[in-house]
Amino acid sequence: MIGLLHSYIPITAASVDNGLLNNGCFLDALGLVPHVFLLFSTFPILFIGWGSQSSKVHIHHSTWLHFPGHNLRWLLTVVLLFVLVCEIAEGIVSDGFNQSRHLHLYMPAGLGMLAAITSIVYYHNIETSNFPKLLIALLIYWTLAFITKTIKFVKYDDHGIGLMQLRFCITGLLALLYGLLLGVEVNVILRRRYMWFPCPTEVKPPDDLQDLGVRFLQPFVNLLSKSTYWWMNTFITSAHKRPIDLKTIGKLPISMRALTNFQRLRKAFDAQAEKGPVPLKGSRWIWLALRQAFGRPLVLSITFRFIADLLGFAGPLCISGIVHHISSDNHSALPPVKLLGVHFISSEAFLANAYVLAVLLFLALLLQRTFLQASYYVAIETGIKLRAAIQTKIYHKIMRLCTSNMSMGDMTTAQICSLVARDTNHLMWFFFLCPNLWAMPVQIVMGVLLLYSLLGVSALIGATVIVILAPLQYFVATRLSRAQKSTLEYTSERLKKTNELLRGIKLLKLYAWEHIFRSSVEETRRQELRNLRTFALYTSLSIFMNAAIPIAAVLTIFAVHVHVHSGTDFDLSPAVAFGSLSLFHILVTPLFLLSSVLHSTVKALVSVQKLSEFLGSTEIEIDQDPVVQTTIVNGYFTWTQGCPTLSNIDIKVPFGQLTMIVGQVGCGKSSLLLAALGEMQKISGNITWNNILTACVFRKRGSVAYASQRPWLLNATVEENILFDMAPNEKRYKEVIEVCQLQPDIDTLPQGDQTVIGERGIILSGGQRQRICVARALYQHTNVVFLDDPFSALDIHLSDHLMREGILKLLRQEKRTVVLVTHKLQYLPHADWIIAMRDGTVQTQGTLKDIQCAEPELFEQWRTLMNRQDKRAFKDTLLLFFMYSHTVYLSLDCEFSHSSYLQVFCGLCALGIVLCLVTSLAVEWTGLRVSRELHCSLLRTIVLAPMRLFETTPLGNILNRFSADTNTIDQHIPVTLECLSRSTLLCVSAVGVISYVTPLFLFALLPLAVACYFIQKYFRVASRDLQQLEDSTEMPLLSHYSQTIEGLTTIRAFRHEQRFKKKLLEHTDANNISSLFLMAANRWLEVRMEYIGAFVVLIAAVASISNALCSQLSAGLVGLGLTYALMVSNYLNWIVRNLADMEVHLGCVKRVSGLIHTQPESYDGLMTPAQVPAGWPKYGEIQIKNLSVRYDSSLKPVLRHVSAHIRPGQKVGICGRTGSGKSSFSLALFRMLDTIEGNRIIDGIDIAKLPLQTLRSKFSIILQDPILFSGTIRFNLDPERKATDQMLWEALEIAQLMPVVKALPGGLDAMVTEGGENFSQGQRQLFCLARAFVRKSSILIMDEATASIDMATESILQKVVMTAFADRTVVTIAVSPCTSLNYCTLYKTTQQGSSTLALKLTCE
Repeated sequence: MIGLLHSYIPITAASVDNGLLNNGCFLDALGLVPHVFLLFSTFPILFIGWGSQSSKVHIHHSTWLHFPGHNLRWLLTVVLLFVLVCEIAEGIVSDGFNQSRHLHLYMPAGLGMLAAITSIVYYHNIETSNFPKLLIALLIYWTLAFITKTIKFVKYDDHGIGLMQLRFCITGLLALLYGLLLGVEVNVILRRRYMWFPCPTEVKPPDDLQDLGVRFLQPFVNLLSKSTYWWMNTFITSAHKRPIDLKTIGKLPISMRALTNFQRLRKAFDAQAEKGPVPLKGSRWIWLALRQAFGRPLVLSITFRFIADLLGFAGPLCISGIVHHISSDNHSALPPVKLLGVHFISSEAFLANAYVLAVLLFLALLLQRTFLQASYYVAIETGIKLRAAIQTKIYHKIMRLCTSNMSMGDMTTAQICSLVARDTNHLMWFFFLCPNLWAMPVQIVMGVLLLYSLLGVSALIGATVIVILAPLQYFVATRLSRAQKSTLEYTSERLKKTNELLRGIKLLKLYAWEHIFRSSVEETRRQELRNLRTFALYTSLSIFMNAAIPIAAVLTIFAVHVHVHSGTDFDLSPAVAFGSLSLFHILVTPLFLLSSVLHSTVKALVSVQKLSEFLGSTEIEIDQDPVVQTTIVNGYFTWTQGCPTLSNIDIKVPFGQLTMIVGQVGCGKSSLLLAALGEMQKISGNITWNNILTACVFRKRGSVAYASQRPWLLNATVEENILFDMAPNEKRYKEVIEVCQLQPDIDTLPQGDQTVIGERGIILSGGQRQRICVARALYQHTNVVFLDDPFSALDIHLSDHLMREGILKLLRQEKRTVVLVTHKLQYLPHADWIIAMRDGTVQTQGTLKDIQCAEPELFEQWRTLMNRQDKRAFKDTLLLFFMYSHTVYLSLDCEFSHSSYLQVFCGLCALGIVLCLVTSLAVEWTGLRVSRELHCSLLRTIVLAPMRLFETTPLGNILNRFSADTNTIDQHIPVTLECLSRSTLLCVSAVGVISYVTPLFLFALLPLAVACYFIQKYFRVASRDLQQLEDSTEMPLLSHYSQTIEGLTTIRAFRHEQRFKKKLLEHTDANNISSLFLMAANRWLEVRMEYIGAFVVLIAAVASISNALCSQLSAGLVGLGLTYALMVSNYLNWIVRNLADMEVHLGCVKRVSGLIHTQPESYDGLMTPAQVPAGWPKYGEIQIKNLSVRYDSSLKPVLRHVSAHIRPGQKVGICGRTGSGKSSFSLALFRMLDTIEGNRIIDGIDIAKLPLQTLRSKFSIILQDPILFSGTIRFNLDPERKATDQMLWEALEIAQLMPVVKALPGGLDAMVTEGGENFSQGQRQLFCLARAFVRKSSILIMDEATASIDMATESILQKVVMTAFADRTVVTIAVSPCTSLNYCTLYKTTQQGSSTLALKLTCE
């Protein structure tokens, strides 16, 4: 250092008469002192390890921000480094005017730059080691640096050096920066009190950093790591070693969790409510709440975007300056001034240097890309938080939603799931694109102003062209939006039909109606594809307009400028031409984004409107108090606005006793239970819950153990369904299992009661599902138990055992209040209180004796039905005993720098945009053609697939192939493929142009290419895993919504709302942490690719400037190369992103293809349909010989060696306990099962030889689970449209539904809502009966068809069916031998499903 000082002094001054401080060389040397001090004082700490001490708290030490002013310190250091780079550059440029070298002009600045870097590294290590006393070195450094720079600045001012000299300005800036950093250091001392104070300030670590499970560290890392996503390096590289899963990504920080953001949104809603009454309709109040809750980070994102856009204009200005510098007319800069023995240059002379401009361009690009990515991150993070908050808000609304909104078709499960899946995403992406709404006007105005400064009036003419063509672009964007909206409507309709097809696939196969529903889906698909082609056309036109409008403006400007200024000093020079082109490249971005932003805005407006309507829907009253006794006084209840469903209800449910509710189908029994639970809309009256123990009256209730009429199960294990989040009690658990006779069923399951029963309990039979629901209700420690027809799917012995051991013994011993809805009148003598319902009113109530006295006719009717049931039960017992005793079983872009090239330029531009349009259309339409074929093959395969596929594959997975995967193949793969090919070709052409202009660029291309290779290699793996993880966590979230909606009544009855809300938060956070990591990975990639692109620009600029100055390379070629270099980073980004996206999208094709290769059922037979006799089967004779069948080739037989003979016209009953194989026997007649051996001969023809479609079209079957489709009653009864109205009314009359249908508006054309929810369970089953009667086949199979029908209606049906089907063969599957019909022959099945026996009974 002393040698360096000695080298300065002879060069700069012959004498120092005025003192050392008046010597410029000494002033520069004096500035070395603080830098040398810092380097020598901190290196031992950095390299010996003094800074490695750590806090004893188990935290992420590398991310814990200990000291105040952290971000300000990093920002000031970055600014300091930039000013030091400018000082070095100014010194080098100034030294170029000297005859000898003056190292002191730039060497101190270089050492200062090293010291600034050392200071921030040192600070980072001290901060993370939590040892603030070592910051004393920085305090001394900032003090010395501030003093030396201040002395230098004052001496410059004393010698008349002022603002016209750049070095004076730089010195002043450095003094200011060092002073500010000194202030930051003093602030740390004052706030942390680590020295000169007796008691240091205790600082607690953030809660998130104490949790090692929190691995998303973006909010906690230092500013450099935040801006470059350095903390993601380990995560990205580790993904190449092992797959990313939920355990790898850990938990969300508290501030990003769904609950935190929901609470923020709820406060915003409450604040809006305090300002005045919140309207039930309209979206303005929602927008105001969203702005209040999430507007602040959005403002930060917009600010970052403004800074990035302003920095973006440095590129065109620097290119124009570089080209102008190497031109022959570059003599405009002022000569330097010599003071203190050295030259001082002005800022104008400094910026006239091409190399300086190249470095400034590089730095501007780095900052511009960093701010741009920061804007993206903040916007997307805010969008994800908003999505989580709205999803949670929707879920909380669902928990208070009135059931009638769904049961009457006003709101479906699919609509709510669409609100969650689509509309919340629309709002998230609107927040992501929202900064563009503010940035686009700024970009356009700034671009036009800069063009005007370069081209004069010509620029305004170009802007006029853009304004004139803007309506055309708006027209295309509007058409595009309409096409998209229409496409979405058809897509929703297709998915609705597909969902119904999948849910009713068993019925459709049994009735041979697959082709009808498949044709319906295909017709909707054709309309959807027609709209998709229109959408693709307008998308291509939009891309064409976005490319054509800027080019048209450029051509107009250049043509006008050449025409007006030809031969003048304002001719179109290379500097002006390429600067203008670069500016137009910037203007393309807002024009290109215009349509996307408009579409996103329209979608968001529509989504908020839908959200407003949903949040304004009717709610029930939520209450939470203990309950023992229930009273309803003068109650009128309804499901919809209109006539009440229940009228004049006055009932009392006594404490600790058994109350039974009886009545015919559709009389309002289940509605009465739901009214008591608060699920119906109350028109008038009072519901009182009376706590006898405390002698208090409440109008609120607590938990009620509720078993619904239609079993509702979780996609969980059997044990979890029974416990239902209650504490495990082994003794009680076993007792409940015994009461519900579930142990034999559990023993048959693969993992016993730890078996996951699937979506809606798909692997269980109807009776098993029903008993698990009852077991859940019995296990709960609640005062009140509501059981809605629990015996409907159970055989007589299971019913009796459950009644005796479960209700009369277990529940009565615990003094629990039981309300039982049933059709089994034989249990009425056990009731302490009876409520008889009729036509929505209470016909009578009281004890059985009270009713006998008050309503003798009703009592006699009951006694007749009870006696008949008792006789049947007695016969059942004898028959079953007899069969058991015999051990009998039956189972079952051209350079131009002169105006002469204008025509060539125009031609190439026109050709380019036309080819762009043609390519876009070709790719889009080719993709749609492929998508059409894939969807057609998939639908055909699914329709023809065996039932085993639907029994073993969750319905959501199959539906996802038709929804998300098909949407990806339709709209994403063609766009991604086109963008990938275009980006690759543009990138190759850009690198080719740069290499042609500056061949030296090829030497630097190799390391950049290697860096790109490894970056994309690691990114693609992590991106693929994260996208798959995001998709896999979205499905459970949506399933949780649908599962909650289906079991809403049960959840609210049990008062388990908080448990399910907690589960939703877990699902939401899992999906959001995947989305955040995926977004951070995308930012990680883009920052690195942008930085590589900036190095490409720097290398290309330096190489082309050197080449131009040495070998007289034309300025036009230099401008051409730099213009292309500016775009390389964007191309690199899109190549890697599209590669990763394409890899993920192709996974959709793979999943669809895998399902397409499913082996279908054998629909062909040895006989053709023409060979089947007309009218077959005519008689209905069924012969079964040694039949063994199984559900799958990998499973054991469910029927073994079964033989039976059913003569024409016989009425045959097949009975047995739940799960014994009764339904398997009926399915075997339809060839729904895999046949191992044996024959099934019907009317002399082996059905194995028949085409499957022909076979199933000849039979009728009524399934245990009633299935109705959305549409008219006519469509539900006769989808084939073969029956006349008279035939339909006749079937309805047989099914006792004619009065119900006639009372509906439209009669046969009255609408049935999704799943038939606007009818009761019993009425749905009667509609299924009527559907079977319409076909009038000679063989009818009834699979527990009357399980949900009251005894009186069943008795009427018996007589009508016996008359209407007197000459037809009827096979009835029943839980008891005499449930539905009188039989000539009875078959008994056992759990093993083997052997045969026919017992003949005399017809009554």
